[in-house]
Amino acid sequence: MVRVATLNVWGRYGAWDERRSVLFDGLRQLQPDIIAVQEAVVTEAYDQVSDLLGAGYHLAHQKGREVDGTGLSIASRWKVRKVWQETLHVTPRAGPSEIAVAEIRAQEFLGGTLLFAHHNASWQLGFEHERELQAVAASGFVEDLLDKREANHVVLAGDFNATPDSASVRFWRGLQSLDATSVCYRDAWESVHPGDPGHTFTPHNPLVNGGDNWPLELGRRLDYVMVRCGDHGPTLDVRACERIFDEPVDGVWASDHFGVVADLSAQTSGGRPVH
Repeated sequence: MVRVATLNVWGRYGAWDERRSVLFDGLRQLQPDIIAVQEAVVTEAYDQVSDLLGAGYHLAHQKGREVDGTGLSIASRWKVRKVWQETLHVTPRAGPSEIAVAEIRAQEFLGGTLLFAHHNASWQLGFEHERELQAVAASGFVEDLLDKREANHVVLAGDFNATPDSASVRFWRGLQSLDATSVCYRDAWESVHPGDPGHTFTPHNPLVNGGDNWPLELGRRLDYVMVRCGDHGPTLDVRACERIFDEPVDGVWASDHFGVVADLSAQTSGGRPVH
């Protein structure tokens, strides 16, 4: 079993000291094997990912971070052999988005090499056009890597800033094509909780609409773990998938996003390999 998670940690905003304590303790209980972290602060003076996860992880940080050091990071218990990163400039009105792919050798657990893709799309509500273009470009980046590398599995994770019924996420899920191309990834949450909205950005969390940014937010699922499919389905079996940090601890909410964790296996529950 391999435990994969994604979490937007919201930088050091809000009551950071209190939030840090909740994240620090929660991540040690969770014990993810691989985690995609968004809005993580990494500077010469401070590494938020290392601070929260502690020792025992190999870290890969996005280059070209924001002025305050926020950006994408990947952490893995197994050695990260190589990392590829692409900055996606899709239209003049949208800032660049990022796709980062780490090559991870997980022979003992997954029977080979895993490509772990970390995707973060434009956040503005009216920018679904850009998210579609970013999804096509990001998926093409992964497919090009697969053509050049031997990899048994691809896991995709991140804050997509789009709901499951949006064109960009439907594209990832293999439900529609975009720009004369298509891919298919199995959505871990939908596999385990069909029909459950599973909101990860919701007014149930007071950090979402407690300020000026999202006062009328109704709730959306924006954060995903997905497994790439071959011709006959995903190469990894989704054994479990849950939200993380979706309740306060002593009145403290960990972040403005809930995270997602999925337990993946190279065998089905019946013990037969997934084809």
